[in-house]
Amino acid sequence: MSAINNIKKWMKDPVSFVEDNFKVIPDEWQRDVLIAFNNNQRLAMLASKGVGKTTILAWLCWYFLVTRSHPKIAATSISADNLSDGLWSEMSKWQQKSEFIKNQFEWTKTRIFLKQYPETWWMSARTWAKGSNSEQQANTLAGLHADNIMFVLDESGGIPSGVMAAAEAALANDMGDNTDAKLVQAGNPTHLEGPLYSAWGKERKLWHVTEINSDPENPKRSPRVSKEWAQQQIDKYGKDSPWVLVNVFGRFPPSSLNALLGYEEVEAAMNRKIFADDYINAQKRLGVDVSRFGDDSTIIFPRQGLQAHRCVEMRNARTNEIASRLIAAKIKWSSEVEYIDGTGGFGSGVVDNLIQKGFHPQEIHFSSKADDPRYFNKRAEMWFRMAEWIKRGGCLPKDEQLLRELVAPEYYFKNGKLILEDKDLIKEKIGFSPDRADALALTFSDEERPTGLGELGVLNRAEDARQRANSEYDPLDPNRF
Repeated sequence: MSAINNIKKWMKDPVSFVEDNFKVIPDEWQRDVLIAFNNNQRLAMLASKGVGKTTILAWLCWYFLVTRSHPKIAATSISADNLSDGLWSEMSKWQQKSEFIKNQFEWTKTRIFLKQYPETWWMSARTWAKGSNSEQQANTLAGLHADNIMFVLDESGGIPSGVMAAAEAALANDMGDNTDAKLVQAGNPTHLEGPLYSAWGKERKLWHVTEINSDPENPKRSPRVSKEWAQQQIDKYGKDSPWVLVNVFGRFPPSSLNALLGYEEVEAAMNRKIFADDYINAQKRLGVDVSRFGDDSTIIFPRQGLQAHRCVEMRNARTNEIASRLIAAKIKWSSEVEYIDGTGGFGSGVVDNLIQKGFHPQEIHFSSKADDPRYFNKRAEMWFRMAEWIKRGGCLPKDEQLLRELVAPEYYFKNGKLILEDKDLIKEKIGFSPDRADALALTFSDEERPTGLGELGVLNRAEDARQRANSEYDPLDPNRF
């Protein structure tokens, strides 16, 4: 069959285009999307983790490039790296599987074009610079005009709403039988705002929405995700976990889950009383959020199991002064491990000072990789562990500033992982840096452990704790040194 006859067939049947060119059988949900493409201007795919949404985007882009006359496609994603590593790489992968497409089209790092008409028959990669304002972001997809035009948004769950505006305006180009305008987006349900959330919710009547998940009980689940893995996530974290909702069930988390902690939960922890026997067998820890000078404070926060004691605040303290205070606290309170914030480099001097004196503090970087794959970074992991500790019975000192810090941050999803609101944004919201909460969070840098002899060989830990068991106890009170 000639190329022209093939294209005529493919124009009516996108499934045959995929099967003929790429030698694959689409999944059931992918077949549904391919069939819906020709009959809908707007297509949105709401997907859980690993179901193959970038693959279907690449197939649709190649289909549009091959079957439309002099088309223009603009593609974007949440970042330049994501677009390059995701959709753009996927376009190259599928091109290599089709001799027809390899012969007709040229792939470059930012542009794909028909060799015969490179100026008028193409697809381009478009992104916005980091730090761009809303107007600059909106201009990402602006300026395209063609009888056949298509806009593609990959990972649209995290794309700003303004980016969609220019694409929406271009749909007016679809004026007759010889023109076509498409708007296609796909992403994980990670943000309760933006193009994907609007398509799923208030604008649903305008969109053909396909929901794809890996729910083990769903007969139409994506076969690309292991049932065993999906069930493990459900068993480990629970069906209502935001991680499971997004990555297994492909659903938006409830809006109420955006706040990590509520006032009632924190106030309950601050009014809670526990007995020494509830925590004497747990490891004694110090969390240290270091600030050099300025408005922020250095905070030393002691915690033993379910009991967090009052923190100590130091302002404009030098690294040797902070280290000396920590050594005194370690000797008097017999702490077993000290977690020091190394972010920004201020804490590194304290760590070095302690090491020179023969101690073994743990330097923690908030931006480092989390141990648990649910979390985007170490900071999110520590804060979520702290929130879970508060909810399951943790006891906090009465501290109005700490309360405000703990209830301030919200969380969202980035690349399918939980991430906490930026510290600078929290500071703008409450008027000061959440140093106390960060110091307490540092005590959750790793999993809870039972008490041991520790570096200083404390032998009477249980009796010592019984004598001092109340939530107002301050193990770092300078009068005790």
